[in-house]
Amino acid sequence: MTRPRFLIIGQGLAGTALAWHLWEREVPFVIADRDEAVTCSKVAAGLITPITGMRLTVSWRYTLFYREALRFYRHCGKRLGQRFFFPRGYVRLLKSEAEIAKWHKRRQDPDMQPFLHPQPPVLDAEVIHTPENGFQQRHAAWLDTTVYLKESRSFFESLGAWMRAEVQPADVQDDTSGVKWQGQRFSHVIWAQGWSAEKHPLLHWVPFQSARGTIFTVQADLGGEKRTLNRGCWLLPRPDGSLRAGSTYEWKFDDPNTPDPGQLAQLETHLRGLLKAPAEITAMQTAVRPIIKNQQALMGTHPTHPRVAFLNGLGSKGSLRSPWLARHLIEHLLDGSALDPELDLQGNRI
Repeated sequence: MTRPRFLIIGQGLAGTALAWHLWEREVPFVIADRDEAVTCSKVAAGLITPITGMRLTVSWRYTLFYREALRFYRHCGKRLGQRFFFPRGYVRLLKSEAEIAKWHKRRQDPDMQPFLHPQPPVLDAEVIHTPENGFQQRHAAWLDTTVYLKESRSFFESLGAWMRAEVQPADVQDDTSGVKWQGQRFSHVIWAQGWSAEKHPLLHWVPFQSARGTIFTVQADLGGEKRTLNRGCWLLPRPDGSLRAGSTYEWKFDDPNTPDPGQLAQLETHLRGLLKAPAEITAMQTAVRPIIKNQQALMGTHPTHPRVAFLNGLGSKGSLRSPWLARHLIEHLLDGSALDPELDLQGNRI
């Protein structure tokens, strides 16, 4: 085919960002999505946070990804007439003397300074247990993934560019002349289907190490607190007045939809240790994060099938990283620009 036309498998955070970048460039595409009620992207908290993890470090390439995400989501929101990206205060409370000592050293690092709010957080001691010994982060945000994905789907449907379909690898044929699926022809297929890609016969060598996770929906009175809070678990106030709390990480599992009771009990313990106000857990959602061992993400084309492309392994950072990663891959496929060596599927083949 001389004219590009893309088949995107999966309308999660990765597939949606790919579609928007193609739309911006007026390149035709079709999204084929299973339309499942619960997926990793739909369950995702949408938290975008510069200082993360037990080591209290700045997230990998945060400034690069955040700037792109800010522009991208605002542009999409304007096009859709919806707001789903919210800069949001984020308070990290330190949970032990060891963590406090670690933070006193880490906070002096120059890479931390752009993300530290000059004022200490002030929290209501009637709502939060031991609210002292914490810090407030700048340039954090929240993406309402539910609204973003739903409204994007409606827009793509209006273009005739979204289909409900369970696509198996054997259903898609590719050769030197192009890609064929359901009688349609495309220049490329991009597999952006999350953790189930580990079963793809052309991608069996990708070292997936995905993790099952559960998030609670909680009802509690925070006394007007709108910031995201974190100590042992994160707690996210939502516009509808509900809270979300999470999350578990289960590296070994058989059933992707059934969380381990011990993990749930531990998450509830962390929640009760953070929140002094009475709280009721009203619901929970479980899904599997697509994680690739020792990689932040991978993208590119298959070594022997150049019309078969891949974007996956975004883990819990999909809200932050998908806009930049998707643009990078589309520019590679359309313009021939070089892929970042750290993210190149072919260059990181094991």
